[in-house]
Amino acid sequence: MAKEIKSEGATILSKHKKDQRDNKMTFVFNKEKYIIMLIGLAIIFIGFFLMIGGGTDDPNEFSYELFSFRRLTLSPILILIGFIIEIYAIMKKPKKGADSDNKEE
Repeated sequence: MAKEIKSEGATILSKHKKDQRDNKMTFVFNKEKYIIMLIGLAIIFIGFFLMIGGGTDDPNEFSYELFSFRRLTLSPILILIGFIIEIYAIMKKPKKGADSDNKEE
C-alpha cells in the first residue's frame, strides 16, 4: 500500500512538471499588433511635436504664429489618427495562423 501512495505521488509530481513545461510564456499581442501600436505612437509623438512653439520671447508682444494651420489643425488631426490606430491595433483580431509567432519550438 505504501508503494501505491508513492507511485501516485510520483505520478502527480510528473504531471505537474509536464504541465509546467507545456505552459510557455506568451505575449498578449503578436508581433504585428506591436508594430501597428508603435506606428500609432510615432504618429501621436509627431502630432505633439508639431504643436510645439508659437510663443514669443517678449511677454509684451503677441505672436500670431500661435494660430497657424500646423498647430490648430494638423497636429490635433495627427494625434487623433494616432489614437485611432492604437485602438485598431488593440481591437484587431489575430489571424488564424498568428499563434505561430508566439510559440517556441
